[in-house]
Amino acid sequence: MKLTVTYNNLEYDVVIEKNSLDKVSEYLDLNRKVLVVTDSLVPTIYAKKVLEQTKTGYLYIVEAGEKSKNFENYTKILNFLIQNEFSRSDCIIAVGGGVVGDLTGFVASTYMRGIDFYNIPTTLLAQVDSSIGGKTAIDYNGVKNIVGAFYPPKKVIIDPNTLVTLDERQLHSGLVEAIKMALTSNYELFELIEKSNDLNEDLETIIVEALKIKKDVVEIDPKEQGIRRILNFGHTIGHAIESSGKFNDLLHGEAVGIGMLYFSSSNVKNRLLKVLKKYNLPTSVNIDKKRTGDLITIVKVTEPGSYILEKINIESMKEYLKGGCNA
Repeated sequence: MKLTVTYNNLEYDVVIEKNSLDKVSEYLDLNRKVLVVTDSLVPTIYAKKVLEQTKTGYLYIVEAGEKSKNFENYTKILNFLIQNEFSRSDCIIAVGGGVVGDLTGFVASTYMRGIDFYNIPTTLLAQVDSSIGGKTAIDYNGVKNIVGAFYPPKKVIIDPNTLVTLDERQLHSGLVEAIKMALTSNYELFELIEKSNDLNEDLETIIVEALKIKKDVVEIDPKEQGIRRILNFGHTIGHAIESSGKFNDLLHGEAVGIGMLYFSSSNVKNRLLKVLKKYNLPTSVNIDKKRTGDLITIVKVTEPGSYILEKINIESMKEYLKGGCNA
């Protein structure tokens, strides 16, 4: 399966195919210097499969986790590229999850004013969400993704077989992003996830359908000035949960899943609760309600497959929080 994404008059392909990692040289131009960036938790076999197909390949491994998206790693990778005399005609490939993709993409966007960047996401979260859209970034001064660039990959290769090495919790956490897109934009996809008897069997279809939604949204709004905000469904509260420092044991998708419950109608909330419980995902936390501030835009879902964008102030937000996330 191939999707073609149009981004600011440029096009790039997203290939979704089992075993595509074994023949990645058929899709990518590897007849040049290639830097493969991965992290310490990604099975090394994935990076090695790519390297074996290169003419001149180099491997760079960062520590796993959000903490690696920093200026120190950014400059270290730049130094590595300089020391190995990478030119503007060479390329850099991310093999891993969203952290690796964000960091690698940002390096590629700035080295020699931009070199070719390929993305090979190996987690479900990255495959259905951050693999397309062109967002690259690092964290700085305690602020997530505050330094970055819109820099789309030249191509994305998604091999669903890489998901077999994910533990169940990570897989289900990534599934939340597909649930999010289904709830705002595709009722049939939500039903598939809701009724699935074999998630592994349905994963490829879920990835493709979720990416179709993301593709349509980012093509209309490449720099998040309008409709792309629907991709933030669940993230308003989800990010608050993550940044509070009180729930460090929660994964990103788990926090977003809880966040979606606050802005769902009773009908949607009841169904979403069942889906989250089906996949052993948490459904509640105790959130601080003291914050004050300006207007924010929230995404609400009143029926599966449709959404409403609404601007509210923080006082109104507190009313949503009072309602809680349980039906």
